[in-house]
Amino acid sequence: MNFQRLAAVAVSFACSTTLAAESNLQPPWGTEQNLGQKMVMEATSVCADGKGHYVVLSPDEETNGTHLFYGDGKNFTQVDRIPYTSGASFLDPRFFNKSANPNFRGIDYRVVSEVELERKEKKCSLRCGDKTIPLTIMEPEAGADLLRKASYAPSPNQFAPYALLRDTKGNYYFVDRGAKPTEQKNFRVFIGPRGSLKPQKMTNVIADSEGEIFSTKKGDLRLVLDKSKSSVWIENTKKSLDLRQVPVEENLPLIYNDLGVYEGIRLGTPCDDQ
Repeated sequence: MNFQRLAAVAVSFACSTTLAAESNLQPPWGTEQNLGQKMVMEATSVCADGKGHYVVLSPDEETNGTHLFYGDGKNFTQVDRIPYTSGASFLDPRFFNKSANPNFRGIDYRVVSEVELERKEKKCSLRCGDKTIPLTIMEPEAGADLLRKASYAPSPNQFAPYALLRDTKGNYYFVDRGAKPTEQKNFRVFIGPRGSLKPQKMTNVIADSEGEIFSTKKGDLRLVLDKSKSSVWIENTKKSLDLRQVPVEENLPLIYNDLGVYEGIRLGTPCDDQ
């Protein structure tokens, strides 16, 4: 799985809803001022779980795919799309489907969930990992009325996993960075045992052909690009620990469920409330 490519589109996924709440997004049907926008609204479906959660599937004319939104009926966020999919699939590493393909076109589908819609048969469902939740398709007029009154925002995902390392004592060293292309130099470092990683105050980041050095108030994390060599944690310029690199793309469920870094954070996907 090419995680760097996937992270640029989907994400990563530690997030805060603050940025999304402050950003407005024009939905695919716009303001329904022309025939094209009206046709998009007519082709848009709203599925509900009966508990105040709604999934919106709207046609994407540019890709012949689907725009996916999730929200409470008043506020919706756009769900990040995965490359080479229709748009109804999304990355959510909190849920794992062991029977799925671990490498299809470079994507690990074991951490991919999806919304399934059969409009003619009036069937809709949400799959989170290996768990399927039946949804009800709203009547077109009721769904359109709900969508016209709602507000829309981009995906709230702000950070994506970048590197994961471990020492011989079981402590993890985790690095993530801004998910958006313009924010990919915004790094964060977390250190600690599983379930209790703590953020470190960053003081500097150095990157060159040999690797990267993430300097914190506690010490320096030296991450080398050559995986045959050991990365190093240096504390107070004296204590040095060799670190074993742990592949990020193969350990997304560990990162999102067990490290504690993203505990309780919403990812802006339909699986947030499952």
